[in-house]
Amino acid sequence: MFESVQALIDEHRRVQEELSDPAVHADAARAKRVNRRYAELSRIVSAHAAWVAASDDLDAARELAKEDAVFADEVPALEENLAQSQERLRRLLIPRDPDDARDVIMEIKAGEGGAESALFAADLLRMYIQYAAHKGWKTELLERNESDLGGYKDVQIAIKGSSSDPAQGVWAHLKYEGGVHRVQRVPATESQGRIHTSTTGVLVFPEVDEPDEVQINQNDLKIDVYRSSGPGGQSVNTTDSAVRITHLPTGIVVSMQNEKSQLQNREAAMRVLRARILAKQQEERDAAASDARKSQIRGMDRSERIRTYNFPENRIADHRTGFKAYNLDQVMDGALEPIIESAITADEEARLAAVGNDG
Repeated sequence: MFESVQALIDEHRRVQEELSDPAVHADAARAKRVNRRYAELSRIVSAHAAWVAASDDLDAARELAKEDAVFADEVPALEENLAQSQERLRRLLIPRDPDDARDVIMEIKAGEGGAESALFAADLLRMYIQYAAHKGWKTELLERNESDLGGYKDVQIAIKGSSSDPAQGVWAHLKYEGGVHRVQRVPATESQGRIHTSTTGVLVFPEVDEPDEVQINQNDLKIDVYRSSGPGGQSVNTTDSAVRITHLPTGIVVSMQNEKSQLQNREAAMRVLRARILAKQQEERDAAASDARKSQIRGMDRSERIRTYNFPENRIADHRTGFKAYNLDQVMDGALEPIIESAITADEEARLAAVGNDG
């Protein structure tokens, strides 16, 4: 695997030179791509330098130990340091998901459990907003369909990151959240204190960086406008500002009524449509690729129950990685990092094994 490092070091040098070219920064989309690649390569170059230094230190200690036994005492610690440096470099050389640096659009949908599921959808929305705040990310509410009790039948948010480093990307962290989230608790509507089990679905899409990145023929769109309505069917405004866009080739339908302006709703709908088409294209590429190239953690089955939130026991459990903790109250306040890191680590292990099998 390490044979490829020199080529990446050479590429890092070329990308660094490219970043000094004013023409690159005149094109925002190109500048973003180049900056992302530079950040990714910089981590590899740094890890490689640390590995080389650790190897040199160990060689020097072993050579000196032949003449002075004092240096022999340093060898075990230096061997451990070299092993750690080698493992870090090995993990950085795993081919990354090309979408890792992207921002995301997330949709949270009520599932089994009626009103309680909609209330939990609101709780999940708050959890992700709090997590984003901890990470220094920005959130934007795109669309919401409220339930009568204050929850959400369906809510969509955009989450935007602040780093060009793919390892710190929003998609790199939140792509594992897609699936069915199961909640066990006593609903607010339960008079006899019985624990109910409900489910809420989460869909996560990488957001398209530039509108022309996903080509959409206007003739392939069926656009309907209608009057917005709120919970219980009451009218939100008196104009046809809500927009429904159907992409005929894929059958993808996006509806927006959050804004009072038809134009704003149309722009938001197109934004979500592009993200869904991009995700569909990625799924098709994954399906055509070998199993070794697929993520073992972020499967394509959106009906998979990925996590259970047990409120009576204050327990959170991820069914894919085996992660379990008894700090659900903190998790619901946005302390998601250990759970997400368990998914990242499990995915890395699976891809490392796949690379080893290919070799």
